Amino acid sequence: MELFAYYRSTSSYRVRIALALKGLDALVVPINLLSGEHRQPAYRAINPQGRVPALRTDEGSVLIQSPAIIEYLEECYPAVPLLSQSLVTRAHERAVAALVACDIHPLHNVSVLNQLRQLGQDEEQVAQWIGHWITQGLAAIEQLIGDSDYCFGSEPGLADVYLIPQLYAAERFNVSLAAYPRIARVAALAEQHPAFIKAHPANQPDTPT
Repeated sequence: MELFAYYRSTSSYRVRIALALKGLDALVVPINLLSGEHRQPAYRAINPQGRVPALRTDEGSVLIQSPAIIEYLEECYPAVPLLSQSLVTRAHERAVAALVACDIHPLHNVSVLNQLRQLGQDEEQVAQWIGHWITQGLAAIEQLIGDSDYCFGSEPGLADVYLIPQLYAAERFNVSLAAYPRIARVAALAEQHPAFIKAHPANQPDTPT
């Protein structure tokens, strides 16, 4: 498999975590978002949307959008599941994943932030926008996750796959995590877990030195 990704992209980060948790190896093909490589014809031929991540499977199919990619990995490689056996818990796990992927992350995507700037918002206002949506989302997640080790159990699962990259983004944007002890517990465990360490942006081939 080949994963077309950018080291600091949280959606790429969550796919890397899913791959690592399942013990799957994918060749990471860095796509430099800062240089505009994702907008060039060569990459558009791979992903017409011009965004990361994209996953080329062993059979040659190209998958886009991190939720679809992660769902494919879960269905194709079920030996290390990301979802609970309980249907109710599965729904909770998917809810946290959707909260991150649909309600938090899109609102601080670089394209949205650039549009805010084009509409005349200064950097302080952009930062307030980012902080508002991340804080609102994490406050909800803090109430939704349980008191076990990870979000919904003793082992990391789908909710953790989405949460940890969002925390990385929160730190990048100087959003305090002090008000979220449950989230802090999950983050501390993930910092010591080999799969999360392997997937971290600092450990990617295109990380600036």
